[in-house]
Amino acid sequence: MEPYSNGGIATQHAPAEAGLHARVLEYLGTAICGGEFAPGAVLNIDELVERYEVSRSVVREVLRVLASIGFIETRRRVGVTIRPAHDWNVFDPQVIRWRLASDSRIAQLRSITELRTAIEPHAALLAAHRAGHDEASDLVGLAAKMWAAGQAGDEERFLRLDIEFHRRVLLASGNEMFVRLQDLVAEVLTGRHKHHLMPHHPHEQALQLHAEVAQAIQRHDGERAREAMVQLMEQAFDEMKSLWEQTAEPR
Repeated sequence: MEPYSNGGIATQHAPAEAGLHARVLEYLGTAICGGEFAPGAVLNIDELVERYEVSRSVVREVLRVLASIGFIETRRRVGVTIRPAHDWNVFDPQVIRWRLASDSRIAQLRSITELRTAIEPHAALLAAHRAGHDEASDLVGLAAKMWAAGQAGDEERFLRLDIEFHRRVLLASGNEMFVRLQDLVAEVLTGRHKHHLMPHHPHEQALQLHAEVAQAIQRHDGERAREAMVQLMEQAFDEMKSLWEQTAEPR
């Protein structure tokens, strides 16, 4: 029996290779979103290999992912070039995470909140008409748990519950396209928490509005569910605006 068969080598190195790939992808994605590489700049594979101390195969795989989300393109006689921001897949959760980690953080938060304000209220309205009894009851239970976590100042638990609440509303809408936005919402809520753009203790009004959304869905009151979600989105925007003004974040 051979001590190192091809299968054994692949199995042995796959986790390390995957870890290197994720690390380099994160570095490059954040650097591009942060403007370290301007549109039209050329990436040299050998320089990237040396800079990140990884193999060419790792760099090529990272570039393949970046190309798939519109960050780069390969031009004949030029090489790998950075594409302008308007070509990026801005709905990709990775792109959202990298933009939140860059100087364009506030612009990213603003654009996603505007998108959520357009989508989530209608999702709540649809959920009021389409959610089953158990789905609606679970939402009411989640809102109660959020209230308890918020009052206790348990930020990590509140974040998990908040993500789950909005995911459940999108699912209950019964619209498969709305459902696809759940990862986007999770990224922006996580980003707000990570970059200290959420209050340490959620405002009581926000907690109350989550409860009102859930209760309206349970009562099949679509219009009230929609109105409460609009108010919730406006509350979130006001929270972010006041926090970035306090920290002198760039607009």
